[in-house]
Amino acid sequence: MKWPTLAFAAILATALVGCGGSESDEGEPSETPEAAPAEATPPAEAAPTTVPASRPAPPAAIRTAAIDEPWTPVHTGTVNPGMSRDEVIGVWGEPVTERSADGRTYLYFRNGCEASCGTFDVVFLEGNQVVDAIVRGQGHSYSGTSSSPPGSEGKPTLPGPAGI
Repeated sequence: MKWPTLAFAAILATALVGCGGSESDEGEPSETPEAAPAEATPPAEAAPTTVPASRPAPPAAIRTAAIDEPWTPVHTGTVNPGMSRDEVIGVWGEPVTERSADGRTYLYFRNGCEASCGTFDVVFLEGNQVVDAIVRGQGHSYSGTSSSPPGSEGKPTLPGPAGI
């Protein structure tokens, strides 16, 4: 279900529970006083209906802020261009996760600043050889020229000429 549907269902349920009604489950009148007849309040003086100024927040909006979790590296060292996947794992240990697409492999490693840095340490492999790395973690280093050295500002990647 989408959040507007859930919000509507919650409002409807609240309205139905809050209504009470004039009879109990046994069919006997309840102790809740009856509402005044509609004639008691002239239509010109009826209370205006109000519409909420904004939609209720979706349930997913209640989240905790991403924070860096303390991390002490166990496997430290330098990754070099041309290393194999197994050699990288021998230096930095098992990755948190590994992804592959279009002949490339991406190894993701903890660095202790995932939230503040915005990324794990990432090693890029093509043909089972290291071609690049993004390194932010204490104890991790890359001897090659990184496409994202520490302290660099992110820049959008502009599309190249057609066909490239």
